[in-house]
Amino acid sequence: MNISVFKYTALSFCIGAVLTAQAAVSPEEAAQLGAKLTPIGAERAGNAAGTIPEWTGGLPVNAGKVDERGFLEDPFAQDKPLFVITSENLEQYKDQLSDGQVAMFNRYPETFKMPIYQSRRSAALPDDIYARAKVSALKTIAADGGYAVDHFNESRYYAFPIPKTGLEVQWNHVTRYRGGNLQRVITQATPQVNGAFTPIRFDETVAAPQDLPDLPAGKGENIVSYFKQQVTAPSRLAGNVLLVYETLDQVKEPRSAWVYNAGQRRVRRAPQVDYDGPGTAADGLRTTDNFDMFSGAPDRYDWQLVGKREMYIPYNSYKLDSPDLQYTDIIKPGHLNQDHTRYELHRVWEVVATVKPEARHIYAKRTMYFDEDTWQLAIVDHYDGRGQLWRVAEGHMQQYYHAQAPAYTLEVIYDLNAGRYLALGMKNEERHSFKFDVPARFSDFTPAALRNSGVR
Repeated sequence: MNISVFKYTALSFCIGAVLTAQAAVSPEEAAQLGAKLTPIGAERAGNAAGTIPEWTGGLPVNAGKVDERGFLEDPFAQDKPLFVITSENLEQYKDQLSDGQVAMFNRYPETFKMPIYQSRRSAALPDDIYARAKVSALKTIAADGGYAVDHFNESRYYAFPIPKTGLEVQWNHVTRYRGGNLQRVITQATPQVNGAFTPIRFDETVAAPQDLPDLPAGKGENIVSYFKQQVTAPSRLAGNVLLVYETLDQVKEPRSAWVYNAGQRRVRRAPQVDYDGPGTAADGLRTTDNFDMFSGAPDRYDWQLVGKREMYIPYNSYKLDSPDLQYTDIIKPGHLNQDHTRYELHRVWEVVATVKPEARHIYAKRTMYFDEDTWQLAIVDHYDGRGQLWRVAEGHMQQYYHAQAPAYTLEVIYDLNAGRYLALGMKNEERHSFKFDVPARFSDFTPAALRNSGVR
């Protein structure tokens, strides 16, 4: 694993050095990481009912075979559903569902269902990432009212593994480990009400500043990641490229973005790539900050930490990621083909983000549910300005065990009013699955480099 800020062998010294510094939590609280808590802050113990097991380290790197295209064998292929939630038995499970999930059963009573499987706490990360999370706990502090972080550059991951506020929970999602520099070819679909869709294909690269060997000194101190996205299909959109510098403190230094328009052969700044600006080729079904379930500046919202609860969330979605499936097997009218989905009972952090009185956003409120084992968003319910539930997002995840990285298999946003949805991240028909920890250079993430990337 190429982790370049500092080596795992030096982390013990760093941890000791920060004990006397201003800390987000006390040394006694931080000592719970890897003991009572998992190394990144989840409760290690199972629940009282025994329906959520103890975390025992997650999946090992050899949990299954990896095929020639990089797709993973399902380590839980022998599991059968414990039961299936439908509109007929919905009432007995409402306490473990979000309002948006309940709304999906009411919107599609004949077809929407949730197959519930045995809970498998599969999340696992490299040891050096666990060590970094402990450094974060001891040293990282909130700044600018919580909308930024300080003293984070020594650790770079999981800013607040023992969070005290809703903003700190969302910072863990934003700063989570993604397996080093990532390359992926994925497909997006925005099906019509009858299920018909045109695939939109993206070639994407995400790089962390600490993993770019040619990054100029001091250049990436306020950067979470560099992101480049090229549209490769359909032909009418092919060649367009988006470049984003995702900043930590977006109040002080807003996200920078540029687009290369293949038709005009010009690179331009793209200030609309933020907040509720339209998502790329999304047919109006997602905002820019819907990407990655939530991304971008958090400053237009007040963030309330409600607490923890147990919920049925998408998890271990290996079946949905099978290379034996075609996209037409997954995309169906109204919602995904739920036969290929898997839901499990897990503990989540519930956070409510409400638009500030002086700010604006098309989503007046977002109720967010973060998986405790990965800090990834699992479910987000979106409300409009009238307070009406509007869109429901699901993050179907899997543990990419060979890379020790949890990541999304598929993100989906259901529009309850339009009866349509957006599915982003499918790769079943692509030549290769995700590629983790790939070599990358900062010179590939400059506006000048966009012209070379976007040649038709």
